[in-house]
Amino acid sequence: MKNVTITLDEEVAQWARIWAAKHHTSVSRLVGEMLRRRMLEEEGYEAAMKQYLTAKPVLLKRQGKYPSRDELHERR
Repeated sequence: MKNVTITLDEEVAQWARIWAAKHHTSVSRLVGEMLRRRMLEEEGYEAAMKQYLTAKPVLLKRQGKYPSRDELHERR
């Protein structure tokens, strides 16, 4: 674990202390978990984007032409 000093507005610090006490944790752990979640979200997004960008393109159209709008909505 690494110690870090942060500066908060008094109102934010008070809220954080109350929230942490209600959830049986410390402000330090609260901030650490928030930052960890943010890091994992960004890593997940970056991994998904990399996977998407490296995927081979797939043709959506098959041989031939697309049916017309009228053909698609024709009642039988």
